[in-house]
Amino acid sequence: MNSLINWIKKNKLMTVLILVIIYLVLNNQLRFFLPTGFKTSNHYAKDERLGIGGGSPQDSFSSLPPTETQSRLVIKESYLSLVVKNVVEIQKKIVEKTQKLGGFMVQSYFDNPQEAASATIIVRIPAKKLDQALNEFKKLAVKVVSENLSGTDLTEEYTDIEARLNTLYKTKTKFEEIMEKATKVQDILEVQRELINLQFQIDALVGQKKYLEKSADLAKITIYLSTDELSLPYTPTDSWRPQVVFKQAVRSLIINLRRLATIGIWLIVYSIIIIPVFFILRFFLKKR
Repeated sequence: MNSLINWIKKNKLMTVLILVIIYLVLNNQLRFFLPTGFKTSNHYAKDERLGIGGGSPQDSFSSLPPTETQSRLVIKESYLSLVVKNVVEIQKKIVEKTQKLGGFMVQSYFDNPQEAASATIIVRIPAKKLDQALNEFKKLAVKVVSENLSGTDLTEEYTDIEARLNTLYKTKTKFEEIMEKATKVQDILEVQRELINLQFQIDALVGQKKYLEKSADLAKITIYLSTDELSLPYTPTDSWRPQVVFKQAVRSLIINLRRLATIGIWLIVYSIIIIPVFFILRFFLKKR
């Protein structure tokens, strides 16, 4: 130890050079091995596979109260948070079961597959088979962390659209009658312009109506999968558990060992520069 201290005192310039090289190597490498967190994304985006166009269900119109005998138009959504043994395998099984039930996958993506793998899957299932689908999915899990089922009643909005469509159709019929009686070119052009405007409004409302009907027919299920319960969006109330802490400690140890191994490899590679520079500086320092 004393000899090392004496050498450092005698070779201050060499010591500074070695420290600078080690700093540059560490600074260049550590940022590539920092653990990444759970990626979030927007799971509530409008589905493109519904095969419908025009308008958005969020547009508001003057509402008319539905009759007592009228069936309610409800959009159902469910969220499942599941702990599984193998994320990739369970994801494939969920897609297979979805297709068997007459549904389809909207979106699927994975996060951190090398460590505590997690995934988010969004599927569309016929609303009548929603309960059956949820039961099938829960059977695939080691543990169901959370389950949430919600419904949005759009009956009034649907009724508003129908009322507006009826008014537009009647107005269009009146203009068509005027069109048949019109003789002047200017009158014909004005009526045609009004008919085009009416048709544009009708098409937009028809698109919104179809969107609501399709959304009510197909329930949306968002499934969160992970091998680690704490990686799920819905974590348990009692977040301290010895087995989870042990897994996190082992994972942290592996990550740090990888970092050290990576630094060692870089130092070995850079030794072709460090060693010659070391001996050159030592040679000149001895001459001084």
